[in-house]
Amino acid sequence: MILVIFGIVAVLLFIVVGIYNTLVKKRNRVKDQWAQIDVLLKRRADLIPNLVETVKGYAAHEKETFENVTEARAKVVNAPNAEAELKANGELSQALSRLMVVAEAYPELKANENFLDLQKQLRETEDKIAYARQFYNDAVLMYKNKLEMFPSNVVASLFSFKPEPFFEASEQDRTTPQVKF
Repeated sequence: MILVIFGIVAVLLFIVVGIYNTLVKKRNRVKDQWAQIDVLLKRRADLIPNLVETVKGYAAHEKETFENVTEARAKVVNAPNAEAELKANGELSQALSRLMVVAEAYPELKANENFLDLQKQLRETEDKIAYARQFYNDAVLMYKNKLEMFPSNVVASLFSFKPEPFFEASEQDRTTPQVKF
């Protein structure tokens, strides 16, 4: 009888340990995916000063646009947490859109090799950010499912596992940028 009870307890312990380890693995996957987004956002932030300086040479009178891009970049770089960084990146995307529209008005700038290279790098980085956000949301979904499904939800609550937020586009990201000359 004692062996049966010991066997049941051992099986339950193995199940709890297995669920706990799965939750840890999924939580770490979410953190890894966020780190990938963060790396790409920092790359984008590093490209922006070069892009702004290149455009400035051709469109010196577009001071407000440059200031908006610079301020938005500073918010991203100095964001105190992930939520603030996500919001700041939405503002930066809007400012970059306006900068690209300004650049369209200068044919000699559009033909500048340095500008074209920076524009290409920025476009590639934006594409990578979009994919990284998708992978992050997939990882969050799998983690949240595990947190909410039985019996893993019991283990998750015992060990205080917390859900992670999905990446969601801000209202600014959902609207078309307005550029006025």
